[in-house]
Amino acid sequence: MPCLNISTNVSLEGVDTSSILSEATSTVAKIIGKPESYVMIVLKGSVPISFGGTEQPAAYGELVSIGGLNPDVNKKLSASIATILESKLKVPKSRYFLKFYDAKASDLTS
Repeated sequence: MPCLNISTNVSLEGVDTSSILSEATSTVAKIIGKPESYVMIVLKGSVPISFGGTEQPAAYGELVSIGGLNPDVNKKLSASIATILESKLKVPKSRYFLKFYDAKASDLTS
């Protein structure tokens, strides 16, 4: 199951988080090639984050997947999620970092 955890210092108050979750789910599923029913998205706002020495809008993400990740997929995912964060939360693409974990099934427990 792919799981994308996103933390941002932007407040989510008044933000349509459902649209972010929905768009991120379909994006991750499409790019990785897994069913949407397997994708989990966790979105945390108002997290204290400093990026480049400032607290301007920024975000950090971690994506864990059992298979489906490679340099080309990772590049597409990073760009697509950055676009979502920029359009929905005004986080500039240059102030976003996404870390990838290609896990083995034996590494995870349910």
